[in-house]
Amino acid sequence: MSLSPVGVDAALEAWGCYSCVIDARSESEFALDRLPGSVNWPSLNDGERAEVGTIYKQVSPFEAKKRGAALVAANIARHIECHLQDKARDWQPLIYCWRGGKRSNSLGLVLGQIGFRVQVLEGGYKAFRARVMADLPLLAAPLRFEVVAGATGTGKTRLLAALRDRGAQVLDLEALASHRSSVLGLIPGQAQPSQRRFETLLWEALRQFEPTRPVYVEAESKKIGNVAVPTELMDIIRRGHCVRVEMPMPGRVELLMQDYAFFADSAELLCTRLEALVPLRGSALVGRWLGLVRSGRTAELVEALLVEHYDPGYAQSTSRNFASFADAPVLTIARGVPSNFEQAANELLSLTP
Repeated sequence: MSLSPVGVDAALEAWGCYSCVIDARSESEFALDRLPGSVNWPSLNDGERAEVGTIYKQVSPFEAKKRGAALVAANIARHIECHLQDKARDWQPLIYCWRGGKRSNSLGLVLGQIGFRVQVLEGGYKAFRARVMADLPLLAAPLRFEVVAGATGTGKTRLLAALRDRGAQVLDLEALASHRSSVLGLIPGQAQPSQRRFETLLWEALRQFEPTRPVYVEAESKKIGNVAVPTELMDIIRRGHCVRVEMPMPGRVELLMQDYAFFADSAELLCTRLEALVPLRGSALVGRWLGLVRSGRTAELVEALLVEHYDPGYAQSTSRNFASFADAPVLTIARGVPSNFEQAANELLSLTP
């Protein structure tokens, strides 16, 4: 039998040596957050955990343990049958559960008895989570952030993509959050990650950056849909050097109609989102926007939203949150076509020391 505990630091150092990282928690725990690249082999699934918990409370801990042991044994047998029949003796997994307790050790014990070299993460996911939260400000502190600022619809996300295509380091907060950071920003069919998952994705991204090179990031609000950028990380980003992206109104309208084309297929979805702005903008103004939606005057609606909702106060709020915005150099993009973003990316790279 080869089964040994390993701490978080040692596990991360040996990360590339593991053949597989196995999460022995339930499917809902796995969905909430997980270690990078891990696969889910539940020792007990959600329904089974609920069943065992009910027996524990209503019958006795002893009966609950018997039922739990039977379920765990059956699940481990299925995992072996489904996942291990083609694995050679040198296959080496890392296994974890919530605290590095019974669920991971039960699976690890059986795999170790087969003859695999198994390591179980001490402290489990909980220890990993503590490491993520401690690391986030430490990873961000030495980085030099170049903040791409600009009003809604000026193509900041596309500029970041063009920068990445040229080998620049990019932290795309909206991509990690699966949200476009506005009242209309929720992407249909694409759920946002949990706050914990978002923070782990940030941690994974920050670990890849070289402190000797700049990191380009969009000037976001702290809240991106239902998730929030951790305060210490946000403070570090806001101290970064800003560049202001500008685009004429026709180009902004054209770009937003491309980016939010899915609203053209669902007027009611768009109306529902706009109605959420009544407390902020009033029923009369929102009512006029709803009229534009229902009459199919999409371009007029987009321009009205920019002029009457997004643009007011943008420069003031950005200046308040980003120290160098007031004196930021201006990068003008005439229209939202790929060649213009390629040119802007090249210009921005030439401006960055």
